[in-house]
Amino acid sequence: MIATRRERRLFNAAGVAAVVGLMSYALYAQHILGLEACPLCILQRVAMIALGLVFTVAALHAPLGAGARAYAVLGALAALTGMGISGWHVHIQNLPPSEVPACGPGFDYIMDAFGWLGGLRMIFTGSGECAVVNWTFLGLSMPAWVFIWFVALGALVIRANWSKIAP
Repeated sequence: MIATRRERRLFNAAGVAAVVGLMSYALYAQHILGLEACPLCILQRVAMIALGLVFTVAALHAPLGAGARAYAVLGALAALTGMGISGWHVHIQNLPPSEVPACGPGFDYIMDAFGWLGGLRMIFTGSGECAVVNWTFLGLSMPAWVFIWFVALGALVIRANWSKIAP
């Protein structure tokens, strides 16, 4: 149970630190290890950054009452969105080879050529590069780990901001 604004601030700051660490590793994996981010990976990053922004503002603000609950709801929505994207990515990675869609164009081209709605529809139908598993840790692919982190950080943002504390 979180009892003070200071504790609320610390829990949210821990969320910021986790998101910064995760995004730092994503950039390391892309630029140092050479793992290219597919369109679904990019959308997962967007959701993670959105969750990080909620944690950041909540840590700076550390409100009471309804304000805190708003951060809990916004953070939960970002986490649920990320869980949906990463869960779909894991699904695509586990399709039988005969059902894997053909590789498509990159994220930037898709958004420029098809707009946001058409581009998102195209991304979520999947493409071949999203099905490639080129990194694992303890037997789980990167999108599976991202899903786990969204669950954990979603629980953290709710715990940090939903409970009532004394003024």
